[in-house]
Amino acid sequence: MADLLSDDEIETQLPDGWERIDDEIVRVYEFDDYLEGVAFASEVGELAEEEFHHPTIVIRYEEVEIRFTSHEEGGITDDDVNMAELTNDLR
Repeated sequence: MADLLSDDEIETQLPDGWERIDDEIVRVYEFDDYLEGVAFASEVGELAEEEFHHPTIVIRYEEVEIRFTSHEEGGITDDDVNMAELTNDLR
């Protein structure tokens, strides 16, 4: 079980392009077309399965929103920050 990060830890560890919204970290990735976004969402899904840490993924016409939180811990942990960094590496 991972420990919750403090507000200061979240602020200093948040990867580029991500923002904190309540108990989640969130990023919207933009794409030139719908299918490019769908393919990216699929890659994120595969990564989530490998790491066993699953985000909320919202696919829109030219963007994909990714949200991470650690539900069992009730907020943001190192696992969420790590997954955000790995997700950034996919782009």
